[in-house]
Amino acid sequence: MSDVRVTPWQEGDVPAPPPELLASMQGRRPGGELIGIDRVLLKSFPLATGWNGLLGRVRSEFGLALQYRELIMLRVAVLNKADFEWGVHYPAYLQAGGTDAKCEALKEPSVDNVLFTEEERVLLRLTDQSTRRIEVDAEVIEELKRLFGETGTVEAVATVAAYNMVSRFLVALAV
Repeated sequence: MSDVRVTPWQEGDVPAPPPELLASMQGRRPGGELIGIDRVLLKSFPLATGWNGLLGRVRSEFGLALQYRELIMLRVAVLNKADFEWGVHYPAYLQAGGTDAKCEALKEPSVDNVLFTEEERVLLRLTDQSTRRIEVDAEVIEELKRLFGETGTVEAVATVAAYNMVSRFLVALAV
């Protein structure tokens, strides 16, 4: 984190974050250990509070399978050159049932690959279109609705949007 463009929060910094915010952020991390993005977010307590709530829900409360959400997060990381994001989500994707071969395929310019299931391919088309050009073809949304229902479609689109926010934050501040 030595190249981070703002000084990350450290224990002892004044003002200290509200204890409930710090506990909530630590509760989302393995072993309660804050990571780089957490320490940068703590430069703004209102931001850290909202971010922790939103991303916590995307990561743990959506009905869309975690493997699919992690796949989206990895593809966004590739498209936006967010290495930190890749490093955090790569092991999470594998733990959720993803494979190393699929991870390697995600690094390709086009991911319409036989390694991916029909569901994964449509999620990747959504991710690529939304990330690269913002607009998503109506047929992609219709295919998502057919495969995942409207709730799953909303959660897939929200996952892409949320992790584009994450990657843009990380890349801009060199986290």
